[in-house]
Amino acid sequence: MVAILQFLGTNCEHDVEYAFSLLNVQTQIVWHKENALPQNVKLVVIPGGFSYGDYLRSGAIARFSPIMKSVIEFAKEGGCVLGICNGFQILLESGLLPGAMQRNENLHFISKVSDLRVVNNDNVFLKNFQIGAIVRNPIAHAEGNYYIDTKGLEELERNQQILLEYVENPNGSLRNIAGICNRQKNVFGLMPHPERAVEKILGSTDGLKMLEGFLGIL
Repeated sequence: MVAILQFLGTNCEHDVEYAFSLLNVQTQIVWHKENALPQNVKLVVIPGGFSYGDYLRSGAIARFSPIMKSVIEFAKEGGCVLGICNGFQILLESGLLPGAMQRNENLHFISKVSDLRVVNNDNVFLKNFQIGAIVRNPIAHAEGNYYIDTKGLEELERNQQILLEYVENPNGSLRNIAGICNRQKNVFGLMPHPERAVEKILGSTDGLKMLEGFLGIL
């Protein structure tokens, strides 16, 4: 089962739900005020949107929602967690992933299809892709400019935690980073939206292939 979190301001939960339905995977949307995840959850997805209106910083308030305590425990016990866009921001604010998000370099909201390059595939999420493969996913964010200090960046590179990079950097993100994982490779965050690239009519099915990587644990 996949648990899909829902906060005040989340707007991509049903997109994620639909994407996993194409893979015949059972899902359950979980309200942020719940104190525990459903039983038999194998993957938690924190979808995109504008949790709490992005007040303070994107993800800064959602990080304190009751359900996040269970998510943090789930991740520390080895459970898989995927954060998409605002979900990635929430994972950064929660300390489950290193680094931070800044406003886009041009200070504008960006919404377009973006080409991404697979940097590392030694993980369940991107195991279906060759290193260097180009995938197409939409992006839609105002705070996607990823930053981490020099020491942190060196650790990301050394531990093969950089998963995806922009072919053409749209937001000023350090080292063109579009997605990363933790050292244990069970917590994943990316700014692009794979759940919006699941059918040919949407312009790409690369996102569905990305999500298929989790089928082995579901």
